[in-house]
Amino acid sequence: MLNQVVLVGRLTTDPEAIEIEGGHKKSLFNVAVPRSYKNAKGEYETDFIRCVLWDAIATSTAEYCKKGDIVGIKGRIQVSSYEEDGKKKYLTEVVAEKVTFLSSKKQGEE
Repeated sequence: MLNQVVLVGRLTTDPEAIEIEGGHKKSLFNVAVPRSYKNAKGEYETDFIRCVLWDAIATSTAEYCKKGDIVGIKGRIQVSSYEEDGKKKYLTEVVAEKVTFLSSKKQGEE
């Protein structure tokens, strides 16, 4: 069986590596990935995909990337659940195993 995802998109926020229990680092952010086709209105839509990074990957991404940068992410899909107001909710995210820094916004574009 195989659970593998490859994404190329722009960071929607500045990545931040936060230290959690046990001394591990964690970073959560969304990657904006435009669809390759137009909708019924003739417009391109964008998917905002939640990604989680751990330890060294989280630290280096937070150090070298910022909002608007294009990154490639290779990882796996993870689905977790939790209860809210007595109802079971599901959270789908990509757990990154590798992040490639593809490009950054030029200073004049900010």
